[in-house]
Amino acid sequence: MNDLIPLVNKLQDVFSTIGSDTIDLPQIIVVGSQSSGKSSVLENIVQRDFLPRGNGIVTRRPLVLQLINVQNTEESKAEEYGEFLHAADQKFTDFNEIRREIEAETARVAGQNKGISRSPINLKIYSPNVLNLTLVDLPGLTKIPIGDQPTDIEKQTRSLIYEYISKPNSIILAVSPANVDLVNSESLKLAKQVDQEGKRTIGVLTKLDLMDAGTNALEILTGRVLPLKLGFIGVVNRSQQDIVGNKPMVEALKAEAEFFKHHPAYKNISSRCGTPFLAKTLNNILMNHIRDRLPDIKTRINSLITQTSHELLSYGDPKLEGKSNRGALVLKLLTKFANDFVSSIDGTASDISTKELCGGARIYYIFNNVFGAALDSITPCGNLTIQDIRTAIRNSTGPRPSLFVPEIAFDLLVKPQIRLLEPPSLRCVELVYEELLKICHGCGSPELSRYPRLQARLLEVVSDLLREQQGPTCSYVESIVSIQRAYINTNHPDFIGGGGAISDLVKKNEKKRREFEKLNRRANNFSNSSIHASVNGVNKDEIHDGSSISDKESSGTRDMINLQNGMNTSSWAQRESFLTYFFGSGNKTDRTILPDQTVPSRNGNFSRDIEDLDKLESMSLNENTLHLTEQEEMETQLIRSLITSYFNIVRKTIQDTVPKAIMHLLVNHSRETVQNRLVSELYKEELFADLLQEDENLASERQKCKTMLDVYRKAFEVINEAM
Repeated sequence: MNDLIPLVNKLQDVFSTIGSDTIDLPQIIVVGSQSSGKSSVLENIVQRDFLPRGNGIVTRRPLVLQLINVQNTEESKAEEYGEFLHAADQKFTDFNEIRREIEAETARVAGQNKGISRSPINLKIYSPNVLNLTLVDLPGLTKIPIGDQPTDIEKQTRSLIYEYISKPNSIILAVSPANVDLVNSESLKLAKQVDQEGKRTIGVLTKLDLMDAGTNALEILTGRVLPLKLGFIGVVNRSQQDIVGNKPMVEALKAEAEFFKHHPAYKNISSRCGTPFLAKTLNNILMNHIRDRLPDIKTRINSLITQTSHELLSYGDPKLEGKSNRGALVLKLLTKFANDFVSSIDGTASDISTKELCGGARIYYIFNNVFGAALDSITPCGNLTIQDIRTAIRNSTGPRPSLFVPEIAFDLLVKPQIRLLEPPSLRCVELVYEELLKICHGCGSPELSRYPRLQARLLEVVSDLLREQQGPTCSYVESIVSIQRAYINTNHPDFIGGGGAISDLVKKNEKKRREFEKLNRRANNFSNSSIHASVNGVNKDEIHDGSSISDKESSGTRDMINLQNGMNTSSWAQRESFLTYFFGSGNKTDRTILPDQTVPSRNGNFSRDIEDLDKLESMSLNENTLHLTEQEEMETQLIRSLITSYFNIVRKTIQDTVPKAIMHLLVNHSRETVQNRLVSELYKEELFADLLQEDENLASERQKCKTMLDVYRKAFEVINEAM
């Protein structure tokens, strides 16, 4: 048990070398407001004057105070001295020098403006007059900045104190003056925030000798006011006059004992009051606390050793370090990079993303979705007007009129349409190339990030390989389209041919004729019944005037009259005019509507029939066809049918051939030759030194990780020796 506190002291020394707070070590945290007597309590425990004194905040950095008991021997008296961790090779036998060193070290880190710092000062005091203890003295709580103190000094101080006392393994020593109401104790308020049940808080009442006459703190010391599991202990410190007069500490402790022994309120509990009892109690509490927490601390350190070992391995295999192993390390990294590149394409990588498509799956998506949609969006005759087709037909016949659809016009028109498939095909190559570059930049282990120059060269070599293959792939894809344009195979089994095109055209015209006759019969029935009924039922003056007819009736009636006036010819003549409009006449060269062939009005009940007629018109002919002869119209429609049929054949071929060419020339070639290219370009002994130059930040992190691992292992050895 007596070795437990020195054990924690050793652990503190070990962890202080790296400034790590990953281990919550058992220690006593001294908390109190300014002028609460906190510093005097610590000096009474040590029985030495060694802490800085003055106005305002004097303790501006945490002071980790390790008290180590050294026994006097028969031969010699034990030496009493202090040691600082920041000056381990220096022994301070003069405690005034210890005070000055604390002040100097505080000013060095925290500055001269009374600000505070979180960086602790570690002090060991060896003495036969102390019990083994580990105490952390924190800056006193203050409300108002004084002098050149920062304006947020209270916030800084509370934050620092809260950081220490919130650790579960810390024991809170809350110092409060007895001459101030306990409900106003700042130290107890803070302790209550992190230890609501009071299980790890011990209260210390100072200045009991300064309470008003007739008052005492017996109720508090006996736990009747504020129950704490570890209780309250009363102490009497030296007065300011005693400090100024350098009253010996031995006499001060005797005076404290006499005070409790003879005070009427405290004499019955005098054995549980005073600095000696406080030191002994803290010693017992801390030893028991360490004993309870030590197994958990050992487990925690063991876990940290495992975690840090794995982290260190992520920076590289230590066995491959050194000049003699550079070649093996480079070859290992090259192979790992190449394997990652190939596995990303094949979809066998261990860290496959579940958020988005990547690697080979993305290439498949480009082939089937992006490229396929781009080809489907191209209309076979979308950029060919009627005028273009008619001009091509006329140019291909020369000075002679054609008896049949000229084949030269078909060849002339279909080849430019096939060329429309080239841009999306080349874009498909570009997208796959970009995806391979993305795969390349995503390869590499954390170990490779240690060597930024090697990583940059790897990316450069693979990028050059992909760029070299992109050119031939694009040329081959262009050749695929050119091959399709070089020979128009009208004997293809899926090609519609001239006979099929004419058959489809006849069927379409027959369907349009039947639709028109149906609409024409409805128009004749409407003219023989509705129009005459409207005219006979309305006064002629009213027809001309329209003022006595309702808006709805007048609108419909006028339309009917206009329709009747426009239908002076027989119904057959009217039918003939519509047939001429749709199908033309062999004796007419201009198929525009004649002035006397009036189209029925769109108003009234006949408007729906006219809308249907318009739809039929828009489906069958473009407005440019109104100036075509019957033969030109037939030839134009045949050419469009032939181009559409052949274009669809070529489109299917391109959609199947281009992805195969890209996979063969770009994707597969890259994945099969990437490792050979990397080895031939980078596996050269004269390049090893430059390629394996570590990143400075990563090298620093690696060294830090290695240092922490050594510290954790040393701490584990310390615990094993004690247990």
